[in-house]
Amino acid sequence: MTGRSARTRLADTAGRVRLHSVPPNATAGEITHMRACAQVEALRVGDWPEYGSVEWLQLPSDDPRVYVATLEAAELHRMHVARIYTDAHTQALNVLQTAAEVRAAHAGTMRTRPPHKLTPTPGWPPIAVPGHPGEYLTMETSA
Repeated sequence: MTGRSARTRLADTAGRVRLHSVPPNATAGEITHMRACAQVEALRVGDWPEYGSVEWLQLPSDDPRVYVATLEAAELHRMHVARIYTDAHTQALNVLQTAAEVRAAHAGTMRTRPPHKLTPTPGWPPIAVPGHPGEYLTMETSA
């Protein structure tokens, strides 16, 4: 390993390659992606092995392709996590919307349903009258 690692060279070159034009409404992920692309340009690496591959493992540790492959893997992971978050957020919104629609439909059917007439039957205990505590319907028989 030489005295200058890929990370040291990156730090040296990263100061010269700056993100001059970042859109005002850019998200953190978009800015991270632009920064990663600027770092790859600064290192002047055009081709690199896949992170974790045998070719990647055989590269010397001070080879800038090691860092670029690692940077690419990090970016792919960041984008994957962002997609998972977006999918989960969309699914949660769909569940909430569906629940609201069910509640609205249920509320609509409850308002249009006619009241149920309670009738006591022989052999059953008294029926508590809803909304009238202590009041019960009982079966009355004529003697």
